[in-house]
Amino acid sequence: MTRVHLSYSLTLILSHALAFGAAAQETKAAAGWTPLFDGKSLAGWKATDFGGEGEVMVNSGEIILKMGQPLTGITWKEGDKIPTDNFEITLQARKRKGDDFFCGLTFPVRDTHATFVLGGWAGTVVGLSSINGQDASENETTQYEKFDQNKWYTVRVRVADGLIGCWIDDKQMVDVELKGNRISTRIEVDPNKPLGICCYNTEAGLKDIKLRRLPDGK
Repeated sequence: MTRVHLSYSLTLILSHALAFGAAAQETKAAAGWTPLFDGKSLAGWKATDFGGEGEVMVNSGEIILKMGQPLTGITWKEGDKIPTDNFEITLQARKRKGDDFFCGLTFPVRDTHATFVLGGWAGTVVGLSSINGQDASENETTQYEKFDQNKWYTVRVRVADGLIGCWIDDKQMVDVELKGNRISTRIEVDPNKPLGICCYNTEAGLKDIKLRRLPDGK
């Protein structure tokens, strides 16, 4: 074998090894995540009975929550199978129309529930409802963000290690200790329990909804 051929063979082997390594990393990253939306139907979900809710449909790979009066949402049917601690939920959400929250993600927290709100109170408030009776607009998690219409945002919630953590894209917005705090939801979103997503006077899109369990203490 000539030196040129040897160099080419080594390059080919290296490129295959790198490709295999990248694929292995991707597989490892995906491990443990359970999809909660198949991209084609509302299988596993039901339209939430808020009263005055808009239409819920699936189109082009996203769940569309039409504008309600005021709330429209979806609730996971098999709520008793959703973990209440040591888990993460992630999804993508976008505001299609309107000027209030386009994603209110309600989730279990041990023996109670909480809601991570994006774009509430006229479109900019981000926070957790509720902590010690104070909702996302008035507690220590309250922040203000500008949300662009039709832009997808990655939402992630983590309940583990005695903490609630919430992120938008790669920015952590909520970091709350459970000890010493009374966690609850506003009564309006109670029909979304134990796991649900809703929007308020807004038309929203949702996709890539996933959940994974976390080992204790991890």
